[in-house]
Amino acid sequence: MDRTMIQHLCDLSRLNYEEHELDKLAQKMTYIVQLMDGIKEFDLTYDDTADNDYVSFSELRKDIAQPSFPTEMLLANAKSSDKCFVVPKVIE
Repeated sequence: MDRTMIQHLCDLSRLNYEEHELDKLAQKMTYIVQLMDGIKEFDLTYDDTADNDYVSFSELRKDIAQPSFPTEMLLANAKSSDKCFVVPKVIE
């Protein structure tokens, strides 16, 4: 970016810089723009079929039912007696 463009952007955003600061700002902005241009070169297409190709189903654990906490213990701090938690309404 040249100094004229930096001065124009500063005017639009109502930022005041000294003359020697504009040169540093121009260098930094040029670096940022180059960095963003480099990021554009990455292939970011999403392939949903490739998500789980590395998972081997033989390595997964067996789905075996195990005892859980008693319902009465889990609902001991619930305010309602209808075996449910009451939460504040957030959407009208």
